[in-house]
Amino acid sequence: MGSCGSSMWRPLGPSGVTTEALREAHWDHPEGQLLGPSGAAVGAPRGDRWDPRGAAAGSLRGTRRDRPEGSPLHPQRRPPCSLPLSAAPGGGHWLSLCGAGCRLLPPPARPPPAARCGRAAEQGQQEQGQEKQEEEEGRKQQEEEEEAAARSGAERSGRPEAPPGRAARSPPPPPPPPPCRWERGGEMAAGGGQAIVWRNVVLMGLLHLGAVYALSLVPRAQLLTLLWAYFCFLVTALGVTAGAHRLWSHRSYKAKLPLRIFLAAANSMAFQNDIYEWSRDHRVHHKYSETDADPHNARRGFFFSHIGWLFVRKHRDVIEKGRKLDFTDLLDDPVVRFQRKYYKSSVVLMCFVIPTFVPWYLWGESLWNAYFLASILRYTISLNVTWLVNSAAHMYGNRPYDKYINPRQNTFVTLGAIGEGFHNYHHTFPFDYSASELGLKFNPTTWFIDFMFWLGLVTDRKQAPKEMIQAHKERTGDGSA
Repeated sequence: MGSCGSSMWRPLGPSGVTTEALREAHWDHPEGQLLGPSGAAVGAPRGDRWDPRGAAAGSLRGTRRDRPEGSPLHPQRRPPCSLPLSAAPGGGHWLSLCGAGCRLLPPPARPPPAARCGRAAEQGQQEQGQEKQEEEEGRKQQEEEEEAAARSGAERSGRPEAPPGRAARSPPPPPPPPPCRWERGGEMAAGGGQAIVWRNVVLMGLLHLGAVYALSLVPRAQLLTLLWAYFCFLVTALGVTAGAHRLWSHRSYKAKLPLRIFLAAANSMAFQNDIYEWSRDHRVHHKYSETDADPHNARRGFFFSHIGWLFVRKHRDVIEKGRKLDFTDLLDDPVVRFQRKYYKSSVVLMCFVIPTFVPWYLWGESLWNAYFLASILRYTISLNVTWLVNSAAHMYGNRPYDKYINPRQNTFVTLGAIGEGFHNYHHTFPFDYSASELGLKFNPTTWFIDFMFWLGLVTDRKQAPKEMIQAHKERTGDGSA
């Protein structure tokens, strides 16, 4: 294999020793020159580490036999070292180095980590001692903090303090809150129900008191005023049924710009949130019907599904699951964007100013009668008729199309909501523009859409095929007519 003297190093074996292996091991032998396979000097010791830049080819530098005996670089003070040579013949051999020479050793079963020599070994030991000391201090500090936290928790709760060196037991988790009774917002009340919106409670209470008072004005009002109030009611209803519901919520037909402008104005007269919000909530209602994600879940009772859902914050499920639905098509319509931008102004004009001004200006009705009859009474009735679709039409009636869902066919709601009472049909076929099975049934909203189609303002009316309707009746209907 070969050997080397004490003053310089020569390669061992036919392939020699790589300089990279010695460099990575930080060998700092104070004597001699590291020679490559060709015999040229490739490095020399500098200071306390090997510096490959310290010698020129063919020269011999750094022979320091004259160092004092106490010097850390004196060869006799150098402890024996061993470092791996991955490029040595046979692979994985270890080179034993000391001040007197070098030799190759066979690879051990499990090679130990490379040892450091001289100051490097001393520095490594100091670093390890500092790390252990820091870990011990950190562990003690963590234990002290845990004991302090346990003592403070015991003082706040009035329980005795845990003995030293032993963490106090954490109190058992509180019982889960009772199920929420109200929906419309993520805020929870102290008792587990959802926070009440007192502003809505007060305003709705005053509105209904005003409507009750308006009934006493009916005998003293002019006939034209009463007819005008009913006409405003029909326009209001169409803004919801033909507009926000069948056009924008379900896209069951297409309407040209003049008709969309009229329906947007009628929707502002209805004052039931702008088209975007109304359609958004209605799509969530269909997607998650009769669940906590339903804004007016009928399983919570008649009062909640009728008006109570407006008295509380939305349930968190309504908000979270509503964000998963796509409503970009609504804001793609410039009419929807315009109405949403100027909604408050349009509500004041369409819901209160115009219904009050027309009777006073055209036939001399008093502003008092015109305001309470054409605005307050008409607005209150239109609200409750719409709410009956959410409450009564989900609780009372037959289910000829799908007996496994809550919505029902309700004739009373159909009369009041101008065709929206065929609710079992509508939830079974929500894409149908008529929201009912075609025939001689009372559906003024469908008649209006058909009339607009005849005028050329409506296109692409969607309908459920008769075969599909009959198949649903036979498969999932309750057998009623």
